[in-house]
Amino acid sequence: MKVRRISLFIFGLLMALLTVMAGCTSEAQQHAVQGNEYYQQGKYDDAISEYGKAIELEPANAGFYLGRGNVYLKKGLLQSAERDFDKAIQLDPGMALAYNGRGMAYGGQMQYDKAIVDFSKAIELAPKLAVAYDNRGLMYRNKYEYDISIADFTKAIELDPTLAKAYFNRGLAYDRIGEIELARADLIKCIEISTDPSLTKAAKELEERL
Repeated sequence: MKVRRISLFIFGLLMALLTVMAGCTSEAQQHAVQGNEYYQQGKYDDAISEYGKAIELEPANAGFYLGRGNVYLKKGLLQSAERDFDKAIQLDPGMALAYNGRGMAYGGQMQYDKAIVDFSKAIELAPKLAVAYDNRGLMYRNKYEYDISIADFTKAIELDPTLAKAYFNRGLAYDRIGEIELARADLIKCIEISTDPSLTKAAKELEERL
């Protein structure tokens, strides 16, 4: 799983949260908003610094740990991300995105069973969180449990038909079990709807090899 690519869906939710914060007067929230802006600009170290300032001012705000954890994920600092998601969950046990984020950190460390537990918890808390199904499917695929992974990718697509990487992931799983035509159809769909150049390139390369 490419933990360095944060889901657009998750990023959109975080953006919405921070947009609300921007209308408030809290100094900590303003630091978090600035951190988000740095994230968008690719200034990840500056983003981490701003989230750190926000946390110093409001150490009980789970959303700040979630935001910084996502930046750590983007940088590939998986253990740091894991610690921030741990803290977010401690502060807000109902935060589905924190379980999803920690699952991504576990997955990046090849702790697939622990990742599955966290993605399942995220799904329990937010049954319509398509990316959690997609991420859990990746873990099952990594464990060579292709039928279960395909079911998860299919559910992700059902919930969010625009989730291009779910088509790619299901296509790859179909390829692994010899369902070449189903794999090709998914990869073509991924290419059609993807807005991520690297994902589009990977889908084209795989489709050409089928």
